[in-house]
Amino acid sequence: MAATMVEKNQMCSSSGPNQSSGCCSNRIGPGYATPIEAMSGPREELLYVTCIYNGTGIEKPDYLGTIDVDPNSPTYSQVIHRLPVTQLGDELHHTGWNSCSSCHGNLSAERRFLILPSLLSSRIYVVNTATDPRAPSLHKVVQSDDILAKTGLAFPHTSHCLASGDIMISCLGDQYGNAKQLGFLLLDSNFNVKGRWEKPGHGPLFGYDFWYQPRHKTMISTSWGAPAAFRNGFDLQDVIDGLYGRNLNVYSWPDGELKQTLDLGDTGLLPLEVRFLHDPSKDIGFVGCALSSNIVRFSKTCSGSWTHEVVISVESLKVKNWILPEMPGLITDFLISLDDRFLYFVNWFHGDIRQYNIEDTKNPILTGQVWVGGLIQEGSDVIAISKDEDENEMQFKVPKIKGNRLRGGPQMIQMSLDGNRLYVTNSLFSSWDRQFYPELIEKGAHMLQIDVNSKKGGLTINSGFFVDFGLEPEGASLAHEMRYPGGDCTSDIWI
Repeated sequence: MAATMVEKNQMCSSSGPNQSSGCCSNRIGPGYATPIEAMSGPREELLYVTCIYNGTGIEKPDYLGTIDVDPNSPTYSQVIHRLPVTQLGDELHHTGWNSCSSCHGNLSAERRFLILPSLLSSRIYVVNTATDPRAPSLHKVVQSDDILAKTGLAFPHTSHCLASGDIMISCLGDQYGNAKQLGFLLLDSNFNVKGRWEKPGHGPLFGYDFWYQPRHKTMISTSWGAPAAFRNGFDLQDVIDGLYGRNLNVYSWPDGELKQTLDLGDTGLLPLEVRFLHDPSKDIGFVGCALSSNIVRFSKTCSGSWTHEVVISVESLKVKNWILPEMPGLITDFLISLDDRFLYFVNWFHGDIRQYNIEDTKNPILTGQVWVGGLIQEGSDVIAISKDEDENEMQFKVPKIKGNRLRGGPQMIQMSLDGNRLYVTNSLFSSWDRQFYPELIEKGAHMLQIDVNSKKGGLTINSGFFVDFGLEPEGASLAHEMRYPGGDCTSDIWI
């Protein structure tokens, strides 16, 4: 059953170092009571994005960029603030909040701090976004040595806030980059290392993303690969040698027992982002499998176990002038609208963004598609060839935005609360960018906005929005994950 409001208040702890745990009676608290209520929240005006110099040849720290996304502002579609972190070599990647809608209604909980795990250095930066949302400031650094000494964990990735007030972060390997000792780090509400979340001996084979659905007492995590394999670029031989994952890990929530491992097989190679439906009563979710380029649906059976099936497949393209004779789409990110009606994903190699109606979760229907880059766009060296006997050659037409040729392929996406706008960046990971899209290293990433028909379906590029990270004061940077100050559909979980 769902936690009552009183139970939620008792579980949630303070949001800052000078506050103590407590219960609440009248305060609304962070986030929204329901996903549907969140859709009526205010339009986004600011957006935070991780910006990376690591791996680009520019000896500067990575930074958190603040983007003005208010169309009525004179600085619309511009970087208005940059918060550099303290060290080189971090590779900022994904981010999460200290508190979200899982603590809605709690007196002491407040969304004040953005958590920035550093994928390569294993440091974790805590950023204060509440004091001045337009100019965030560094609050604390959790040092990698402290994490390693107390937990043995390294290579932190996904961060989610918990209703207990703790922060949980998936970690992908040991200090040497092996897929060993991996598991889930817990920080307390003061951002001190608390320990590991999972029970001893219940770490997954590989780690990456995770999502929890408390009413079904379940957390599911995904499997990228061994950091020693992916950190220097992608090698198909590493997949053959078993250094990349193909499993979903089903944990009991909140006690951290690994209950089931779902082997997705060759249809589920490199399962990355995972999302349950936002409705906390639902026992259905999806995972994007990058290399297989499939969207896999998972659900709970009558017996309480979990099962899976492929519901969307992106056909590989026959190509010439590339490293392989066929090119997968490479689904590197996806999300679900807050009303659970639409699923959106990107094909980083092919260059398109897709929208599917998932009101029937077993039979998604393609309702929108737009091309915003990719390896096969007009003017590139790579050419697709039809698989019929005619073997016709083709490339995809990609429009220029504000006179700019679009670089790279769509990689990370974030959706407005009302479901009408989709923001897109194009950097995956610096070493993979260098390998597949070297132009990103030279000219930097960019951010786009896609207008969404959230009633009938459909996607259109907003020709008036373009953030060019090639023009940054310290040199071209790589832009990755995006967050709104008030939360979004990939950070907030309802209980």
